[in-house]
Amino acid sequence: MALFSKSNNPGAEMGFMDHLEALRWHLVRSVIVVIVLAVVVFCFPDFVFGKIIFGPMRLDFITYQMLCKLSDKLGGVQDLCVNKINFSLISNQLSGQFTNHMWISFLGGLILGMPYVLYELWKFIKPALKNTETRPARGFVLVSSILFLIGVLFAYFIIVPLSVQFLGNYSITSDNFIQTLPTIDDYISLVSTLVLATGLVFEMPILVYFLTRLGIFSPAFMRKFRKHAVIVLLIAAAVITPSPDITSQMLVFVPIYLLYEISIFVSKYVENKYRMK
Repeated sequence: MALFSKSNNPGAEMGFMDHLEALRWHLVRSVIVVIVLAVVVFCFPDFVFGKIIFGPMRLDFITYQMLCKLSDKLGGVQDLCVNKINFSLISNQLSGQFTNHMWISFLGGLILGMPYVLYELWKFIKPALKNTETRPARGFVLVSSILFLIGVLFAYFIIVPLSVQFLGNYSITSDNFIQTLPTIDDYISLVSTLVLATGLVFEMPILVYFLTRLGIFSPAFMRKFRKHAVIVLLIAAAVITPSPDITSQMLVFVPIYLLYEISIFVSKYVENKYRMK
Protein backbone atom coordinates (compact mmCIF):
# COMPACT_ATOMS: atom_id res chain seq x y z
CA MET A 1 0.00 0.00 0.00
CA ALA A 2 1.62 3.23 -1.11
CA LEU A 3 1.94 6.02 1.36
CA PHE A 4 1.04 8.73 -1.12
CA SER A 5 -1.66 6.85 -3.02
CA LYS A 6 -4.85 8.45 -4.22
CA SER A 7 -7.82 8.40 -1.95
CA ASN A 8 -11.48 9.34 -1.90
CA ASN A 9 -10.37 12.69 -0.51
CA PRO A 10 -10.71 15.29 -3.29
CA GLY A 11 -7.39 16.81 -2.21
CA ALA A 12 -5.62 13.72 -3.45
CA GLU A 13 -6.78 14.46 -7.02
CA MET A 14 -5.03 17.83 -7.18
CA GLY A 15 -2.62 18.48 -10.02
CA PHE A 16 1.12 19.00 -9.60
CA MET A 17 0.89 22.81 -9.67
CA ASP A 18 -1.99 22.70 -7.19
CA HIS A 19 0.18 20.65 -4.82
CA LEU A 20 3.00 23.18 -5.17
CA GLU A 21 0.62 26.01 -4.40
CA ALA A 22 -0.73 24.17 -1.35
CA LEU A 23 2.80 23.42 -0.17
CA ARG A 24 3.74 27.08 -0.58
CA TRP A 25 0.95 28.21 1.74
CA HIS A 26 1.79 25.53 4.30
CA LEU A 27 5.38 26.80 4.29
CA VAL A 28 4.29 30.44 4.48
CA ARG A 29 2.11 29.83 7.52
CA SER A 30 4.88 27.82 9.20
CA VAL A 31 7.45 30.56 8.57
CA ILE A 32 5.10 33.23 9.93
CA VAL A 33 4.57 31.28 13.17
CA VAL A 34 8.31 30.64 13.58
CA ILE A 35 9.12 34.34 12.97
CA VAL A 36 6.50 35.52 15.47
CA LEU A 37 7.85 33.16 18.13
CA ALA A 38 11.42 34.21 17.25
CA VAL A 39 10.48 37.85 17.87
CA VAL A 40 9.11 36.87 21.28
CA VAL A 41 12.34 35.02 22.12
CA PHE A 42 14.38 38.01 20.88
CA CYS A 43 12.63 40.27 23.41
CA PHE A 44 13.93 38.31 26.43
CA PRO A 45 17.73 38.10 25.97
CA ASP A 46 18.59 38.08 29.69
CA PHE A 47 16.44 35.01 30.33
CA VAL A 48 17.21 33.20 27.06
CA PHE A 49 20.97 33.69 27.22
CA GLY A 50 21.61 34.18 30.93
CA LYS A 51 19.43 31.32 32.16
CA ILE A 52 19.18 28.91 29.22
CA ILE A 53 21.99 29.23 26.68
CA PHE A 54 24.77 29.94 29.17
CA GLY A 55 23.26 27.71 31.87
CA PRO A 56 25.62 24.75 31.13
CA MET A 57 28.58 27.09 31.77
CA ARG A 58 27.59 27.56 35.41
CA LEU A 59 28.59 25.11 38.14
CA ASP A 60 25.15 25.40 39.73
CA PHE A 61 23.55 23.96 36.60
CA ILE A 62 21.14 21.18 37.60
CA THR A 63 22.95 18.52 35.54
CA TYR A 64 26.26 19.13 37.32
CA GLN A 65 24.55 18.92 40.70
CA MET A 66 22.91 15.61 39.74
CA LEU A 67 26.21 14.23 38.41
CA CYS A 68 27.95 15.04 41.70
CA LYS A 69 25.19 13.25 43.61
CA LEU A 70 25.53 10.29 41.25
CA SER A 71 29.28 10.34 41.77
CA ASP A 72 28.80 10.08 45.55
CA LYS A 73 26.45 7.13 45.15
CA LEU A 74 28.93 5.37 42.88
CA GLY A 75 31.69 5.68 45.43
CA GLY A 76 33.15 9.05 44.50
CA VAL A 77 33.79 8.69 40.76
CA GLN A 78 35.62 11.99 40.34
CA ASP A 79 35.21 12.16 36.56
CA LEU A 80 31.49 12.62 37.02
CA CYS A 81 31.50 15.47 39.52
CA VAL A 82 32.08 18.83 37.82
CA ASN A 83 33.91 21.30 40.06
CA LYS A 84 35.25 23.74 37.47
CA ILE A 85 34.70 24.99 33.94
CA ASN A 86 38.00 26.41 32.90
CA PHE A 87 37.02 28.88 30.19
CA SER A 88 35.01 31.99 29.42
CA LEU A 89 33.55 33.27 26.18
CA ILE A 90 34.79 36.14 24.07
CA SER A 91 33.35 37.96 21.06
CA ASN A 92 35.97 38.88 18.48
CA GLN A 93 33.57 40.41 15.97
CA LEU A 94 31.74 43.70 16.28
CA SER A 95 28.47 42.11 15.12
CA GLY A 96 29.08 38.80 16.93
CA GLN A 97 26.67 39.26 19.82
CA PHE A 98 23.92 40.66 17.61
CA THR A 99 24.14 37.90 14.98
CA ASN A 100 24.10 35.24 17.69
CA HIS A 101 21.13 36.96 19.31
CA MET A 102 19.33 36.73 15.95
CA TRP A 103 20.31 33.08 15.42
CA ILE A 104 19.26 31.92 18.89
CA SER A 105 15.98 33.80 18.51
CA PHE A 106 15.29 31.98 15.25
CA LEU A 107 16.32 28.66 16.78
CA GLY A 108 14.05 29.26 19.77
CA GLY A 109 11.19 30.18 17.45
CA LEU A 110 11.78 27.00 15.44
CA ILE A 111 11.82 24.76 18.52
CA LEU A 112 8.73 26.38 20.04
CA GLY A 113 6.96 26.37 16.68
CA MET A 114 7.90 22.81 15.74
CA PRO A 115 4.47 21.38 16.73
CA TYR A 116 2.78 23.84 14.36
CA VAL A 117 5.31 23.14 11.59
CA LEU A 118 4.59 19.41 11.97
CA TYR A 119 0.88 20.18 11.93
CA GLU A 120 1.23 22.00 8.60
CA LEU A 121 3.29 19.07 7.28
CA TRP A 122 0.51 16.70 8.35
CA LYS A 123 -2.12 18.84 6.64
CA PHE A 124 -0.09 18.67 3.43
CA ILE A 125 0.36 14.88 3.57
CA LYS A 126 -3.14 14.00 4.80
CA PRO A 127 -5.01 14.49 1.46
CA ALA A 128 -2.75 11.87 -0.16
CA LEU A 129 -3.74 9.22 2.38
CA LYS A 130 -6.68 6.87 2.09
CA ASN A 131 -9.34 7.03 4.76
CA THR A 132 -8.05 3.79 6.29
CA GLU A 133 -4.53 5.24 6.45
CA THR A 134 -5.52 8.52 8.08
CA ARG A 135 -6.72 7.06 11.40
CA PRO A 136 -3.49 5.34 12.54
CA ALA A 137 -1.39 8.34 11.49
CA ARG A 138 -3.65 10.82 13.29
CA GLY A 139 -1.27 11.09 16.25
CA PHE A 140 1.62 12.09 13.98
CA VAL A 141 1.78 15.71 15.16
CA LEU A 142 1.50 14.92 18.88
CA VAL A 143 3.96 12.01 18.88
CA SER A 144 6.48 13.77 16.64
CA SER A 145 6.33 16.92 18.77
CA ILE A 146 6.83 14.98 22.00
CA LEU A 147 9.77 13.01 20.58
CA PHE A 148 11.42 16.17 19.25
CA LEU A 149 10.96 17.97 22.57
CA ILE A 150 12.39 15.00 24.49
CA GLY A 151 15.40 15.00 22.16
CA VAL A 152 15.95 18.73 22.65
CA LEU A 153 15.72 18.44 26.45
CA PHE A 154 17.98 15.37 26.47
CA ALA A 155 20.61 17.25 24.47
CA TYR A 156 20.36 20.36 26.64
CA PHE A 157 20.48 18.64 30.02
CA ILE A 158 22.80 15.73 29.20
CA ILE A 159 24.82 16.03 26.01
CA VAL A 160 25.57 19.76 26.07
CA PRO A 161 26.77 19.89 29.74
CA LEU A 162 28.95 16.79 29.27
CA SER A 163 30.50 18.26 26.13
CA VAL A 164 30.98 21.71 27.65
CA GLN A 165 32.63 20.49 30.85
CA PHE A 166 34.95 18.08 29.03
CA LEU A 167 36.01 20.38 26.19
CA GLY A 168 36.24 23.40 28.49
CA ASN A 169 38.52 21.64 30.97
CA TYR A 170 40.53 19.63 28.45
CA SER A 171 44.24 20.47 28.23
CA ILE A 172 47.01 18.84 26.17
CA THR A 173 49.58 19.85 28.80
CA SER A 174 49.51 19.04 32.51
CA ASP A 175 50.41 22.60 33.52
CA ASN A 176 47.47 24.16 31.61
CA PHE A 177 49.93 26.25 29.62
CA ILE A 178 47.34 26.86 26.89
CA GLN A 179 44.36 28.96 27.89
CA THR A 180 41.03 28.11 26.28
CA LEU A 181 39.32 31.23 24.95
CA PRO A 182 36.39 30.08 22.79
CA THR A 183 34.32 32.64 20.96
CA ILE A 184 30.61 33.01 21.50
CA ASP A 185 30.21 31.69 17.93
CA ASP A 186 31.98 28.44 18.89
CA TYR A 187 29.79 27.93 21.94
CA ILE A 188 26.51 28.82 20.22
CA SER A 189 27.40 26.54 17.30
CA LEU A 190 28.09 23.63 19.67
CA VAL A 191 24.86 24.08 21.61
CA SER A 192 22.59 24.63 18.60
CA THR A 193 24.09 21.76 16.59
CA LEU A 194 23.76 19.26 19.44
CA VAL A 195 20.23 20.35 20.32
CA LEU A 196 18.87 20.28 16.77
CA ALA A 197 20.67 17.07 15.79
CA THR A 198 19.47 15.21 18.89
CA GLY A 199 15.93 16.47 18.44
CA LEU A 200 15.93 15.04 14.91
CA VAL A 201 17.54 11.75 16.04
CA PHE A 202 14.69 11.25 18.50
CA GLU A 203 12.30 11.24 15.54
CA MET A 204 13.67 7.79 14.66
CA PRO A 205 10.43 5.89 15.46
CA ILE A 206 8.43 8.24 13.21
CA LEU A 207 10.93 7.81 10.38
CA VAL A 208 10.87 4.03 10.78
CA TYR A 209 7.05 4.11 10.72
CA PHE A 210 6.96 5.73 7.29
CA LEU A 211 9.93 3.76 5.91
CA THR A 212 8.16 0.54 6.90
CA ARG A 213 4.99 1.77 5.21
CA LEU A 214 7.03 2.32 2.06
CA GLY A 215 8.53 -1.15 2.27
CA ILE A 216 12.08 0.09 2.83
CA PHE A 217 12.40 -1.11 6.43
CA SER A 218 11.07 -4.19 8.19
CA PRO A 219 11.36 -5.52 11.76
CA ALA A 220 13.30 -8.52 10.45
CA PHE A 221 15.80 -6.20 8.78
CA MET A 222 16.25 -4.14 11.94
CA ARG A 223 16.69 -7.24 14.11
CA LYS A 224 19.20 -8.72 11.66
CA PHE A 225 21.38 -5.63 11.85
CA ARG A 226 20.85 -4.97 15.57
CA LYS A 227 24.49 -5.79 16.41
CA HIS A 228 25.71 -3.43 13.69
CA ALA A 229 23.34 -0.75 14.99
CA VAL A 230 24.72 -1.16 18.52
CA ILE A 231 28.26 -0.57 17.26
CA VAL A 232 27.17 2.50 15.29
CA LEU A 233 25.26 3.88 18.27
CA LEU A 234 28.22 3.30 20.60
CA ILE A 235 30.48 5.20 18.19
CA ALA A 236 27.89 7.97 17.94
CA ALA A 237 27.67 8.19 21.74
CA ALA A 238 31.48 8.38 21.97
CA VAL A 239 31.56 11.17 19.37
CA ILE A 240 28.71 13.14 20.97
CA THR A 241 30.28 12.88 24.43
CA PRO A 242 34.04 13.39 23.91
CA SER A 243 34.68 12.52 27.54
CA PRO A 244 36.48 9.14 27.82
CA ASP A 245 34.42 8.34 30.92
CA ILE A 246 32.30 5.27 30.12
CA THR A 247 29.48 6.39 32.44
CA SER A 248 28.97 9.61 30.46
CA GLN A 249 28.91 7.70 27.20
CA MET A 250 26.34 5.25 28.56
CA LEU A 251 24.10 8.15 29.58
CA VAL A 252 23.89 9.02 25.89
CA PHE A 253 23.96 5.51 24.41
CA VAL A 254 21.16 3.94 26.46
CA PRO A 255 18.32 6.33 25.41
CA ILE A 256 19.36 6.18 21.75
CA TYR A 257 19.47 2.39 21.83
CA LEU A 258 16.05 2.29 23.49
CA LEU A 259 14.76 4.40 20.59
CA TYR A 260 16.11 1.77 18.20
CA GLU A 261 14.30 -1.01 20.08
CA ILE A 262 11.09 1.05 20.14
CA SER A 263 11.48 1.58 16.40
CA ILE A 264 11.55 -2.21 15.90
CA PHE A 265 8.20 -2.50 17.69
CA VAL A 266 6.86 0.35 15.56
CA SER A 267 8.01 -1.41 12.40
CA LYS A 268 6.44 -4.68 13.59
CA TYR A 269 3.16 -2.90 14.32
CA VAL A 270 3.08 -1.40 10.82
CA GLU A 271 3.91 -4.73 9.21
CA ASN A 272 1.19 -6.59 11.12
CA LYS A 273 -1.44 -3.94 10.52
CA TYR A 274 -0.89 -3.30 6.83
CA ARG A 275 1.27 -5.88 5.11
CA MET A 276 -0.43 -8.95 6.48
CA LYS A 277 -3.81 -7.92 5.09
